[in-house]
Amino acid sequence: MPIRIPKALPAYNALREEQVFVMTSDRAEHQDIRPLKVAIVNLMPTTVDTEIQLLRLLGNTPLQVDITLLRMGSHESRNAPPGHLEKFYISAKEIIALSPRFDGFIITGAPVETLNFEEVDYWDEFAAMIDYSAKNVFSTLHICWGAQAALYRRYGVPKRPLEKKLFGVFPHQVNEQYAALFRGFDDEFLAPQSRHTATDRAAIAADSRLTIQSESEETGVFIVTARDGREIYVTGHLEYDPLTLDREYRRDKDKGLPIEIPKNYYPGDDPSKTPVVRWRAHAHLFFNNWLNYVYQETPFNLDNL
Repeated sequence: MPIRIPKALPAYNALREEQVFVMTSDRAEHQDIRPLKVAIVNLMPTTVDTEIQLLRLLGNTPLQVDITLLRMGSHESRNAPPGHLEKFYISAKEIIALSPRFDGFIITGAPVETLNFEEVDYWDEFAAMIDYSAKNVFSTLHICWGAQAALYRRYGVPKRPLEKKLFGVFPHQVNEQYAALFRGFDDEFLAPQSRHTATDRAAIAADSRLTIQSESEETGVFIVTARDGREIYVTGHLEYDPLTLDREYRRDKDKGLPIEIPKNYYPGDDPSKTPVVRWRAHAHLFFNNWLNYVYQETPFNLDNL
């Protein structure tokens, strides 16, 4: 939430330059307040786990956030509890037809990254939803495959296969210290990664509409923004809970898939030991920063988007 201080106070300009939320008395007295409307497009096979992970982060704020859960109507999930999607979710096709407007969208990853984008069975519906969000959502946060797919749809950014799965918890650097999304971040922070593909950094860097906000030599591009933060692309999983990587590791191992022990995760790289969580604080900070950005910048009347 913003702090209210006199505009003549010397700290006002200094904090504004650092992108800290400050508000003048005039704005505070005339500010309209309402709940934020945020939709989660859940493409993950771990339907309920993903809901809990994201809602935990969205709920750690003094803001009231009204949540709408969305799914791909053209895809039949085999992993959600019976009746769960029908009871709690709306299909993307229905939302597009109704054309409501939202302050924020979150589009998750999906277990389809080894396929070409157009080979995904719900690609047409997904692409239509991406187009819809550009006009009807103030800010959209894309995660993992959702980020890759949206960058491809909007900017033609290709992905490439990795020699082996990028799997574990890795350090990342902040390229722009005072960007709104990184208020309070350390210069280096940890975040989980779990993917078989990578976005093309050269293609992103060559497009003046895109800004690489965070990356690392080992993991490549991590966070990209466009349209002054209205589009956010995150290639990793800040939302993961303590045991998500552990579950993925044991799942793939039980299936006989070529999977290495997640890097920088188990103490001494010993899967019999409880993982150490070292990304939780930055995850909460990132989502709080995003919600605060949306709260400050979205028009009170969403028809004015």
